[in-house]
Amino acid sequence: MNRRLPPAARWLLHRAVGAVLVLWGAASLAFLVLHLGPGDPVTTLLGASATDSAALRQEILREYRLDDPLAVQYAAFLGRLATGDLGSSYQQQQPVSLIIGEQLGDTAQLSLSALVLLVAGALVAAAATAGRRRRVRGAVSGAELVAVSTPAFWLGIVLLTLFSFRLNLFPVAGAGDWRSLVLPVVTLAVPFGSLLAQVLREGMEAALHQPFALTARSRGLSGTALRLRHALRHAAVPAVTLSGWLAGGLLGGTVLVETVFARPGLGRVALDAISNRDIPVVVGLVLLSAAVYLVVNALADLLCLWADPRLRSPA
Repeated sequence: MNRRLPPAARWLLHRAVGAVLVLWGAASLAFLVLHLGPGDPVTTLLGASATDSAALRQEILREYRLDDPLAVQYAAFLGRLATGDLGSSYQQQQPVSLIIGEQLGDTAQLSLSALVLLVAGALVAAAATAGRRRRVRGAVSGAELVAVSTPAFWLGIVLLTLFSFRLNLFPVAGAGDWRSLVLPVVTLAVPFGSLLAQVLREGMEAALHQPFALTARSRGLSGTALRLRHALRHAAVPAVTLSGWLAGGLLGGTVLVETVFARPGLGRVALDAISNRDIPVVVGLVLLSAAVYLVVNALADLLCLWADPRLRSPA
């Protein structure tokens, strides 16, 4: 029956089934790790200032059904997820969807700004150095290698020390105007942009040695036009395949960046939730990350089909 479906329908069906399996696997893994790991969610529910007693603990266990067998808790957990109910935070006593929604804007602003900067920087660096003199490529590649190897938290501290504490050009912490966004965006974008530039440069240099490049040169096409019109499109395919890893890296990097620069966002929410074993919040953030990963990979597949028409042929 699947063979009778049009190619687009088969692709959508394959993606839908894969998305359900990925979301189920991510949620199940987070549930099991947090439940089987050390710690007690009842302590999180009690809070630091609450009076701890055996009776109160038993009441919390019954109310949240934490005394049920793990299999029963897991079945109830999947049932809530199937209806779109992420539950309430143990620590903040608020719906998980509300907590994520309140902090999503700050993290999205940081991640998308870093994405624009790293893609633009990688394109400029790759187009300017691909096929150039060996000394130029070597110097730029060396700088990119250092940037890729530099931990994000260390880079953020260096930028804070130089531009905030000494030069007073940017605020030290918070999320106010655009100035408070500059250093976090640079900290998040530099390592990933450097790696993307290396991938793009290798792809462009390989494309410049293909027969179509020689044909284009023989027709009088300039080197810059050849790089931008033809070589860049061929180099985009391996670069786009990194998008899934890139999305995960940006989301993971926000945890460190938001902590270093004391910015609000999902990164700090995730750190607090993991530290306090706030299971519903952790599961909600895991599902959000998995959903972003799925969407980015689907878009990457579409971009690969656009960049390389050979991939459109049926298997």
